[in-house]
Amino acid sequence: MLPGMRTVILDYDAGNLTSVQRACAHLGHDTRIVRDPAEVDAAERVIFPGVGAAAQCMGSLQALGLAGALKRAIDAGKPVLAICVGLQLLFEHSEEDGGVPCLGLLPGRVVRFRPDDSTLKVPHMGWNEVTFSADEPLARGLPGRHFYFVHSYYAVPGPGVQVVAESQHGVRFCAGVRRGNLAAFQFHPEKSGAVGLALLRNFLG
Repeated sequence: MLPGMRTVILDYDAGNLTSVQRACAHLGHDTRIVRDPAEVDAAERVIFPGVGAAAQCMGSLQALGLAGALKRAIDAGKPVLAICVGLQLLFEHSEEDGGVPCLGLLPGRVVRFRPDDSTLKVPHMGWNEVTFSADEPLARGLPGRHFYFVHSYYAVPGPGVQVVAESQHGVRFCAGVRRGNLAAFQFHPEKSGAVGLALLRNFLG
């Protein structure tokens, strides 16, 4: 771990990592994109972003040993922020790719949008309003409530998972969850302009 690199971004061959790093740099925070579990173990904060397919992402996480490192970070009480596919992989199972066992760090499953309204496109892409729980710390002081989404699947959390954000695309769906030090969002804060940067700033401290 380089001096000052307190926040790491997990590199498991998923997309969008550099966009997250640039957003953090814009806020004055140095981060390191890592694929060595030892660097995750040494970090103070962990960002688990991603754009990609569930099966390929799970294969890379397991092959690199990052699945275990992520669990250790959560268990150690480190602040962890998961984004998009990162959120989906936290759950037990995804319908994507014919059905994929995921990390199982949170109870629940990930399902595909099946809108009754033919005008609603899948994947769900673009800006959508997000409703946050009043007590969600990462939503404090945000200059707006519209975030950028790109996804075809969404999480259906099980018991014990606090849903802290919701949005709408044919159905009202889970856009964010929290369990203790772990926060996860379906939208992309790094692509959401000033409001997304404000949420990242809240996480980075």
